[in-house]
Amino acid sequence: MQASNPWPHSPERLSVRQGDPEAMFGLSPAAGTSVRTAFCGLIALILTAIFFGILSSLPASPFRSMMLDRGPTQYAAVLLGFWAAVILIFKRMKLSVQRRALARPVVPENQRFVLTRQTAPDVLTTIHAIADFPDQFLVFRRILIALSSLKNLGRIGDVDEVLQSMADRDESASATSFGMLSGFLWAIPVLGFIGTVLGLAGAIGNFSALLTDDSDVAGIIGSLREVTGGLSTAFETTLVALVIALFLQLWITVQKKAEEEFLDQCQDYCLSQIVSRMRADDATQGLQEAPPELSPSPQATIPASASAATSQGR
Repeated sequence: MQASNPWPHSPERLSVRQGDPEAMFGLSPAAGTSVRTAFCGLIALILTAIFFGILSSLPASPFRSMMLDRGPTQYAAVLLGFWAAVILIFKRMKLSVQRRALARPVVPENQRFVLTRQTAPDVLTTIHAIADFPDQFLVFRRILIALSSLKNLGRIGDVDEVLQSMADRDESASATSFGMLSGFLWAIPVLGFIGTVLGLAGAIGNFSALLTDDSDVAGIIGSLREVTGGLSTAFETTLVALVIALFLQLWITVQKKAEEEFLDQCQDYCLSQIVSRMRADDATQGLQEAPPELSPSPQATIPASASAATSQGR
């Protein structure tokens, strides 16, 4: 039975480059939902410069003072925040592109279709007809590798094992793609604590100078302002860093959950489209290729019957 294109009237072929953020900038898309971290960092650097440029042009306000007058740690924390945000936006866009493949079946909807070594090349042809560069889609890549190796596999369980190993690999790659984000989540609060230490050190230094200063009341008031300014730096740098880290942590949690659900859907897709269609064929082959010695022969039956009759006569 031949595997025809399940989407003969599909208006367009799937392509990772349609909607992939890296392809929009003329770059080769990274595999799966992984992103080019350095490229995201460049975009984050531009966004940080724009953010502080706009902020510096605004009238004086507590927020403007908190972001511009509290030392270098604020700039670093905002840069890492933008960097993580760009990575998460890119991952979300890539995930949306990958989900498109789940809506396209690769085998006919006819339940009588059986996937065998003879029909596997037709399924491969269908996949290439559905998508440009189908190996860039995670779910199609699993099927391509499993079916391309089908001629070397002896059992249906072997195909399932290949698909499972590919699923484990994709889960590992997804977890690895969050490694840089985990580093950012660690670094941003640390930057806030560094700002706290710098602010407290400045405040204590100014307070020590105040105690040893013999100036008039006006001078003492000016020194107290420097002390309170140091305390502001100490607390506001930590505040900004913790707010950024909290926002990113929630965003990363949502993105991780979405990718885990997508990988589960890929596994269900492979089971319904590939493994479930091969079991019927495996069972049929098992019946057709059953060794003669497993089937009872008349010669084997007659002696058994005679033995039973002899036993009854005794």
